[in-house]
Amino acid sequence: MPKFKFQLEGALRQRKQLERMKQRELAVRMAELNKLTEQLRQLESTVQAATSDVRTNRLTGVLDMAFLAGHRRFMIATQRQSMLLVQKMALQQKQIDEARLAVAEAAKQRKIIEKLREKQFERWKAELSRKELADADEVAMQLTYWHGNDDSDEVIET
Repeated sequence: MPKFKFQLEGALRQRKQLERMKQRELAVRMAELNKLTEQLRQLESTVQAATSDVRTNRLTGVLDMAFLAGHRRFMIATQRQSMLLVQKMALQQKQIDEARLAVAEAAKQRKIIEKLREKQFERWKAELSRKELADADEVAMQLTYWHGNDDSDEVIET
């Protein structure tokens, strides 16, 4: 039985490889966003712990104004750092959205080639079936012809 040969198999392989590469890029970008999110959580946790410490331990008795001024500077610095992290996260989210679009486009291009392969395979199968049917008809015709000639030989003998 003949074997199906898809002429664009190399292109299909290349499209699958490109799609996997785009998926990896998306995963890297998502991991970076998760890392930034975790940094922001840690920063918020540090701010909450420092604020809680000031409220419970530093606002009783004699107030240390230098410490409170330092705490204020710390809060402003962590607020700036938080804003920077949020900006980085927004940029990273934009890159993730772009990477998702790239993955979707790569998948679409792969599916186009796969659909073409399926159509060619169906045509090949139909052609093979048609040829097998034609061959079977030819064999049937030959058998009928040979059996028909055998009958005529018997009638001639009189």
